[in-house]
Amino acid sequence: MPFAPNFPVMLRTGDGVRIDAAHTPPTRLDQGLDLGLDLGIVMAHGFTGSWRERTARRIAHVLSGFGGVIAFDFRGHGRSGGESTVGDLEVLDVEAVVRHARVVGYRRIAVVGFSMGAAVAVRHAALHGGVDAVVAVSGPARWYYRGTKPMRQVHWAIERPLGRWAARLAKRTRIARGQWDPVPMPPHEAAALISPTPLLIVHGDADSFFPVEHAHQLYAGAREPRQLWIEPGYGHAESAATPELIRRIGKWITSNFS
Repeated sequence: MPFAPNFPVMLRTGDGVRIDAAHTPPTRLDQGLDLGLDLGIVMAHGFTGSWRERTARRIAHVLSGFGGVIAFDFRGHGRSGGESTVGDLEVLDVEAVVRHARVVGYRRIAVVGFSMGAAVAVRHAALHGGVDAVVAVSGPARWYYRGTKPMRQVHWAIERPLGRWAARLAKRTRIARGQWDPVPMPPHEAAALISPTPLLIVHGDADSFFPVEHAHQLYAGAREPRQLWIEPGYGHAESAATPELIRRIGKWITSNFS
């Protein structure tokens, strides 16, 4: 099945970083709802990901059945400029995309983030606001987690010169050197500041990066309105997300605007 057509967009953040993005307009009406330009969905990928990857394009295609989708590459990823700060300054990237969605004409904005993008989506809603719903999929609740082999590999890529070189070569991800200063607010604390914006936390019980305790910690930190879905057999982030799960997320978003 071909993907819905998208239109390339180049944006610029408040601190001057160029962001590569694509706008997929709504493709159909869902369940008889005339969405038009009512709903815009900002899609934030995981660490080393890109909106140009097939998995991300598939998700954007499904979500476009519920509203227009603006997917983008975080700083330091793909064709965007700058260097990745692994969840810190990336809130400025989301803010630039949300701002563009408003300019396009979308009246309500939902941000759907995966893994690192989930942490950024939560922190953006807490610190910047201006969105109408947040979905955090496979996201961490706290920083510096090394309890799984994949996360130890992620830290190697971030902290070691050879790891950063490998990420640049293999994943087109350019990672900033040095440590956070100051350390940004962790997602489980930021979650408390999102209310009254609805928050949906989605996590798989087969996630090899972050165990489900992260989802429970995020949920415990949040205030109403909030929902927690623990998905049986679901792995991690975009690569494991089925069309059925993405459709359920789209329906949850639209249910908050009915």
